[in-house]
Amino acid sequence: MQQFYYDNKIVKKFIYATIVFGVVGMLVGLLLATMFLFPNMTDRISWLSFGRLRPLHTNAVIFAFVGNAMFAGIYYSLQRLLKARMFSDFLSNLNFWGWQLIIVAAAISLPLGYSTSKEYAELEWPIDIAIALIWVAFGINMIGTILKRRERHLYVAIWFYIATFVTVAVLHIFNSLALPVSGMKSYSVYAGVQDALVQWWYGHNAVAFFLTTPFLGLMYYFVPKVANRPVYSYRLSIIHFWSLIFLYIWAGPHHLLYSALPNWAQNLGVVFSIMLIAPSWGGMINGLLTLRGVWDKVRQEPVLKFFVVAITGYGMATFEGPMLSLKNVNAIAHFTDWIVAHVHVGALAWNGFMAFGMIYWLIPRMTKTTLYSNKLANFHFWIGTLGIILYTLPMYVAGFTQATMWKQFNPDGTLTYGNFLETVTQIMPMYWMRAIGGSLYLVGMFVLVYNIIQTVRAGETIEDELAEAPELQKISSGRIKGERYHAWLERKPIQLTIFAVIAILIGGIIQIVPTIMVKSNIPTITSVKPYTPLELQGRDLYIREGCVGCHSQMVRPFRSEVERYGPQSKAGEFVYDHPFLWGSKRTGPDLLRVGGKYNDNWHFNHMWNPQSTSASSIMPGYKWLFDNEAMDVSLTQQKMEVMVSLGVPYTNAQIANADKDLRAQAIKIEESLKSDPDFVKSYDDSKKKAEARGEKFVPMNEREIVALIAYIQRLGTDIKVK
Repeated sequence: MQQFYYDNKIVKKFIYATIVFGVVGMLVGLLLATMFLFPNMTDRISWLSFGRLRPLHTNAVIFAFVGNAMFAGIYYSLQRLLKARMFSDFLSNLNFWGWQLIIVAAAISLPLGYSTSKEYAELEWPIDIAIALIWVAFGINMIGTILKRRERHLYVAIWFYIATFVTVAVLHIFNSLALPVSGMKSYSVYAGVQDALVQWWYGHNAVAFFLTTPFLGLMYYFVPKVANRPVYSYRLSIIHFWSLIFLYIWAGPHHLLYSALPNWAQNLGVVFSIMLIAPSWGGMINGLLTLRGVWDKVRQEPVLKFFVVAITGYGMATFEGPMLSLKNVNAIAHFTDWIVAHVHVGALAWNGFMAFGMIYWLIPRMTKTTLYSNKLANFHFWIGTLGIILYTLPMYVAGFTQATMWKQFNPDGTLTYGNFLETVTQIMPMYWMRAIGGSLYLVGMFVLVYNIIQTVRAGETIEDELAEAPELQKISSGRIKGERYHAWLERKPIQLTIFAVIAILIGGIIQIVPTIMVKSNIPTITSVKPYTPLELQGRDLYIREGCVGCHSQMVRPFRSEVERYGPQSKAGEFVYDHPFLWGSKRTGPDLLRVGGKYNDNWHFNHMWNPQSTSASSIMPGYKWLFDNEAMDVSLTQQKMEVMVSLGVPYTNAQIANADKDLRAQAIKIEESLKSDPDFVKSYDDSKKKAEARGEKFVPMNEREIVALIAYIQRLGTDIKVK
């Protein structure tokens, strides 16, 4: 027998980080929910604007809260399943501190407007590189531990951990490929349709392999442990694992149905999304039936309550996902609050409750005591469950309401609700209920914080745990007589990893390579030209302010959308869009054809005070765009040069004259603004005040708002329609 110590200190660190960032991420989420009710509550504070905080919320919840919970669970279970301490204490601590520094970098950079705009991948290129390095450190540590194990067979949980590591590495690297312009600015190497496909290959599978597969591994470890029962079906776990990782990777295009993506890619996404229900529900059934014979324990044990609702939430979300990928259902749900409800069923129930149950079970064991209060844990469970219900049900109602109102026609063929704001005002009560539900869920989080603090105080200091196990004896590398193939594979981690990589690569290669390589997939349109220097500057401001979080740029081929927004989108329109900005939610109307619909003064007033042009609007003002400061145009030529490297046909003359052309277009917009006497009066007054204070007065043509107007007025104007 060999004696060794399990590293509990690294588990403790990740658990504490999970709790801290859980509180932070949920607080930001509640602030965002409140902004729907009071849109100007952070007026004039750029770094607290909705567009900049939304990606902070998603990144904090996914990568800080769920990510740290994932690491905590893996580091605890992996050591015990392999009867070995982690391969390297240095790599464990590098994983922890590196991950926390990445989170801090995100918490600083996103509110400052440093964003790529790609959903769940908004962080700029230096942070992307750091993520890749820390993730590789985690993988080396995990694989090293597997290779020095004292347990011959790899348990099912470890299969999921391996698939998580290799797939997230592939997804992150290929989706984050970009050419840097400066230290915190880059452009995606993909454009338009191709960028959309790669992004949702990543975006869907980030949900699959960061929020799902590692937590399925944790389910396979912690549910049997807490219930003191074996997993219901070993064979089902084999089918569950291999079919899930193979099918999941194909499903990304279901986020792009009825878009400009080629139909063959859309249809592939639909087919594999429908098939996904089988392995997903196989996993749910395996988890719930593990509790057979011990359902009486669920009544008394709060940890099992959390696990049961988590697995049920997983089942609901993975039934709804394939259903939403059906084209007729997607036509209703996409761009609405239905998707928000769907996402939060998974995040709040599956990830949140699995993390809570795990924390409530781990901390007492590592502190060698009992949980401070089972009553408080039960209270957390019930108020958290009520919070999920009050959050999601109103969002489902809001989604149905949006879809039906957007598509409603009068007998004479006109839209019944031609003004987008009519829909917004109709669903405001649902936003109030969403905020209440989120508040209840957050209350539960605070209860957990108190309960865990009191438990730690009452228990012993968390120390490494002494264990012993016999050294693993070498046996034949081939299959032993009577040994099943998968049993052999379970003691061959390298082969298992290779097969997992092959399984996850097939779908991505078949979908992405033809879309990029076969030119007929993206027919070009001769009238589509690159953005002018000022429009390019404005597009970067659009990205910085997170406008894509509330506005789509994708008109689907529905009569209601063509009537409301203009001609449907075409693949060739987006060939110079690095990155694409199709969006996934319409809190406000689609903007693809908004160019020329309103004059410059309307956009000027709308960005200063949206309610002045659109009564009942819940859009906040962007007053910092009007500040008496010159916009930074120092990188304009570098931006254009990078775009040339990406295939955008700027000429040398256009790049050389960029500053001159930018200024000329800006002056033209300023002259247009001066057609409004109110603007002239306000402009002259502000000039006098600046001079009275001894400040330098910056002309309007040098301010950021002019660039944003230029970009918005360009949208959709390349497509000529009678």
